[in-house]
Amino acid sequence: MQSQTYNYKVVRQFAIMTVVWGIVGMLVGVIAAAQLVWPELNVAEWLHFGRLRPLHTNAVIFAFGGCALFATSYYCVQRTCHTRLFAPGLAAFTFWGWQLVILLAAISLPLGFTSGKEYAELEWPIDILITVVWVSYAIVFFGTIGTRKTTHIYVANWFYGAFIITVALLHLVNSAEIPVSLTKSYSAYAGVQDAMIQWWYGHNAVGFFLTAGFLGMMYYFVPKQAGRPVYSYRLSVVHFWALIFTYMWAGPHHLHYTALPDWTQSIGMVFSLILLAPSWGGMINGIMTLSGAWHKLRTDPILKFLITSLSFYGMSTFEGPMMSIKTVNALSHYTDWTVGHVHSGALGWVAMVSIGAMYYLIPRMYGKTEMYSTKLITTHFWIATIGIVLYIASMWISGVMQGLMWRATNPDGTLTYSFVESVKASYPFWAIRVLGGVLFLGGMLIMFYNMIKTIAGQKAYDAPVLAPAGAHA
Repeated sequence: MQSQTYNYKVVRQFAIMTVVWGIVGMLVGVIAAAQLVWPELNVAEWLHFGRLRPLHTNAVIFAFGGCALFATSYYCVQRTCHTRLFAPGLAAFTFWGWQLVILLAAISLPLGFTSGKEYAELEWPIDILITVVWVSYAIVFFGTIGTRKTTHIYVANWFYGAFIITVALLHLVNSAEIPVSLTKSYSAYAGVQDAMIQWWYGHNAVGFFLTAGFLGMMYYFVPKQAGRPVYSYRLSVVHFWALIFTYMWAGPHHLHYTALPDWTQSIGMVFSLILLAPSWGGMINGIMTLSGAWHKLRTDPILKFLITSLSFYGMSTFEGPMMSIKTVNALSHYTDWTVGHVHSGALGWVAMVSIGAMYYLIPRMYGKTEMYSTKLITTHFWIATIGIVLYIASMWISGVMQGLMWRATNPDGTLTYSFVESVKASYPFWAIRVLGGVLFLGGMLIMFYNMIKTIAGQKAYDAPVLAPAGAHA
């Protein structure tokens, strides 16, 4: 009987931990945001803002986002390939290995063990563990595609596959380092080359971990929840190839007005502007999938999450190219505007699409079709949406204000404002950010309660493998 059912166990494990790590990561984010408003909250060295900030980014990207990607990719690849997950023992290892990576990050970062590289702060022993887990993940995913019972490879799996391959490449190259002790290493690169490789990694972590993988999620769960086929399958394939080619070149826009050669900065800017086209093609394809089913948005809060996430994806992928233009970047760089942009993508796109996918997945892992309470999902949606709007609007205003204050000069050429005056002026907006973060965290707590009530007393359920029948499962 086991060979005739999908392997939902590892999907269940990752789905539950997605919600758990979401709460942990967002709680750390709220604490870090509060520390900027009330500096006295920096109570100890290992709980200082400088230690908690990388812990927050790692927790929300790799713990919350990573678990969501593992859960949905393992579910999607089985359902669309009409076959059981390849190498179930290795799939189980990816779960426990990834949780160990997260635990080691949660211990090492507050203790101050860091490589100092954005989104790649973890030291070399943990980097090796990440590599082993990731290679195992690739074997499970591509092994499942290799043993598929369908001739076709559904487009969601293209995006998941590109994300898995590219993240492996990014991690191996950027994390090349020379260990000097168990807890300290130095980058294999130096100077401007190190910066270039870091932001080739950093922006493609956004491009592939936080975009391509979640677009795979979108291409499966939006049509499923809407009960409609993808609006244009041809557009989805064009979207795929255009996106993965263009994203690779956009990294230098993080290094405008630095020691990076000017021509390299310009290439990053040009490719960032080109990136708008495939990004909006994907957004339009996702939203137009609701053609003939728009009425469902009134009553289906899961669709609200999924479609709102696409709206934020469209907004963030317009804002990013705009901010890469050198003259705009001269105002926005190093300000809170960048923080607002990151969170419109991270909360509005990544978190919202993940939450929608989890609300679809979790009950099905227990043989049900709905969560315990649809009203609680609706409540979660509105609290989360209000929280995002407060967060990013406050950061936009604060960021533009900071940029204008920093560049303001008197007739004699001296600066109009001291730096500390711009900090003081930012405080009200930082307080609004804390409120936005608390609301978003509150939504995650509602989700946790809804999840516990959904699975309480329920037996784990592994659905039977469907015979291939033209249509996707």
